[in-house]
Amino acid sequence: MEDERIWKFERELWVGGDALYHERVSSNCLMALPSDPYLFAGGDAAEAVEHTPRWDGVEFRDKQVSRPQEGLIVIAYRAEAHGDGGTYHAVCTTTLRRLSHEEWDVVQHQQTPLGVIVADPADA
Repeated sequence: MEDERIWKFERELWVGGDALYHERVSSNCLMALPSDPYLFAGGDAAEAVEHTPRWDGVEFRDKQVSRPQEGLIVIAYRAEAHGDGGTYHAVCTTTLRRLSHEEWDVVQHQQTPLGVIVADPADA
């Protein structure tokens, strides 16, 4: 997958809806998100993303792409998303896996919000 398509794929996940998450997030996906329970696996990962805010748009900065092996792409970036919920800044990573010639899914995603304090689960 060429870089332009990678960033389009990722942008669509930020602004897309529930059906898109279930289509593109692997049932084997692992996610680390800044909300309880913080770590999500399998179908819970796609479902967790369903409950995050819908963004009207997102800008990616400091974009990096790694292709460690055939059929595997790892991206890292800073995101600035905006919508009804305000503005959200985070550093993120996503790992994409090729399923077939033009079909990819997400097997890992992580977000670390910037400028906010995330609750420590040990304090709960």
